Amino acid sequence: MSETRVRWIVRVGTALIRLLAMTWRMRPENDDALRALRASGQRVIFTLWHGELLPLLWHHRGEGVAVVISEHRDGEIIAQIAERLGYTTVRGSTSRGGGRALIGLMRAVQAGHDGAVTPDGPRGPAHVFAPGAAIAAQRTGAPLAMIRASATRAWRLKSWDRFLVPKPFATVRVVYGPIVPVDAASPREAAEQAPRLQAVLDAVPVS
Repeated sequence: MSETRVRWIVRVGTALIRLLAMTWRMRPENDDALRALRASGQRVIFTLWHGELLPLLWHHRGEGVAVVISEHRDGEIIAQIAERLGYTTVRGSTSRGGGRALIGLMRAVQAGHDGAVTPDGPRGPAHVFAPGAAIAAQRTGAPLAMIRASATRAWRLKSWDRFLVPKPFATVRVVYGPIVPVDAASPREAAEQAPRLQAVLDAVPVS
């Protein structure tokens, strides 16, 4: 895909997202602990399922959160749209618990940014928690802030993650779950906590 076409898609895509999202009624729930933690200067790593990415990107726009975006062919478009919404982007995948994306995420958190990871992205399986987020939390000391989203009216794309697109004027629930520190003596021990963390994120009462 040419750079000119990418720029055109990003420009139009960002405008459409803004027009749609401005009609949503955002309803955050259970965010008191997160607000207090961030006010104290503690960085967190937002942890969310890939299919709920769009409304959560909108809700936390303009905060300078460092979000991990994959390097697959659509990743450049998603990354540029995220940057236009006020995010810092880290390219790659943390699904194997290592590599450039994981290092980039840890550096961003250590530099004072909150992070954001979709532990089942970029290709699934849906709601299967890869270990990268746990390792980043163990290495940086930033806890995982579990977050989910749902909408009263929405489209679901026919993709592996059933990507959620709230319809115009939908009420969007943004539900904050537990803030979970990853206490482990090594990255390997942190990675072993992935099944427990998957259960915690799935249990956030969003529906």
